Amino acid sequence: MKTVVLPRPNVFRLRSRSVLRGILLALAAFAATLRLAGFPDAHHLHRSNWQCIPVAVAALSMVETARCLSRRWSLFHGGVLILLYSELMILAMALFFLLCPV
Repeated sequence: MKTVVLPRPNVFRLRSRSVLRGILLALAAFAATLRLAGFPDAHHLHRSNWQCIPVAVAALSMVETARCLSRRWSLFHGGVLILLYSELMILAMALFFLLCPV
């Protein structure tokens, strides 16, 4: 009986570059930031000391996405830059909820 070994996607290989891993980390940080700030109820937004974890995850997602930049400009390079700007906004929002009492 032969066993078939399927290759693992690049998302699970931490040494290889993966845009998807950076995006997933950024979305997880975004969701965690909103949840820790008490988002569904807009009248009860609050500061949480646990916000430092989504800030670190957002910074890690920026590093993961920045690893995918190439030296020469292409459409992929431009797309990665747009992703970096969106992750910068997620990081700024997480830092706002960490540092400012709302």
